[in-house]
Amino acid sequence: MNTLQTLDKSKNVMRFKHMSIQTEKAYLHWIKSYMQYLSKYSNGTSEQKARGFLTHLAVNKNVAVSTQHQALCALAFLYKEVIEKTLGNIGSFVKTARQPKLPVVLSKAEMQRVLANMKNIYWMIASLCYGSGLRMSECLSLRIKDIDIDRNQIIVRQGKGNKDRITLLPPSLIPDLQAQTKRVERQHLIDIENGYGCVYLPHALERKYPNASKQTAWQYLFPSANVGPCPRTGEIRRHHTHPSCVTKALKASKAKAKINKHYTSHTFRHSFATHLLEDGYDIRTVQELLGHKDITTTQIYLHVMSNGTNNIRSPLEAITGTHH
Repeated sequence: MNTLQTLDKSKNVMRFKHMSIQTEKAYLHWIKSYMQYLSKYSNGTSEQKARGFLTHLAVNKNVAVSTQHQALCALAFLYKEVIEKTLGNIGSFVKTARQPKLPVVLSKAEMQRVLANMKNIYWMIASLCYGSGLRMSECLSLRIKDIDIDRNQIIVRQGKGNKDRITLLPPSLIPDLQAQTKRVERQHLIDIENGYGCVYLPHALERKYPNASKQTAWQYLFPSANVGPCPRTGEIRRHHTHPSCVTKALKASKAKAKINKHYTSHTFRHSFATHLLEDGYDIRTVQELLGHKDITTTQIYLHVMSNGTNNIRSPLEAITGTHH
């Protein structure tokens, strides 16, 4: 197969397996890069080629640890699912030298300033990412039916690793979310009148429940301002708000908040976990709310907690007044 055929087959297999659109884009990027690499370095076994490509990423591209691991996953998928040849032991390859960094965390006062400078649905999205520990993609993918007001819970569908989980719903957000739901309902009725109103449904639900795509419960909680083509089918629909819109709103709030830290929307999730631990909540509880498979992933927040240094007196304080 040539590069175009390989990419087309890869896309078809990923959609057959109902992989997320983000994973699809990432894997296609690495498969294309790998095919370009093979056009220059095509000698050796499959394992040797894969090892050479991963080494190339570390040595010549200086990619991050997580990026190199994502490329490895893409290669494993390519060989097993597309070429239909299991990739064997590729042996040792040069791994990127850069180590994972401690996450940036905002204090509660800083979070308050950030949120105070965001408005409308962007304020709600940011508040949910911080107040419920959601990833940006998880927050934007929420449907109306995923908000359980009676139990103060949010059901996260198909989060990272294609897993469902339950996290908390901050009671202070309930009035705003109820108002947002009403706005979505009004817009949905207008869409139906205009010949739209069908929302994308995951997996085979659209065939199993033919009318579900037009039901209010399945509509996105934060729909986009305009209808547009579905990235999977091309059908004109109202998708959820695009992440770039939230990023733009967050960037605008940074200048007003005057916080000298480089933070992104994912920083809200980091801050959620850190603040819960600082407030004395058990790390296993935080792990469950975040949806981490391995508790060592959650433990990184122990290193950025302020409680660890608040009670330690610097030796400089003992000699205060000796400076010139």
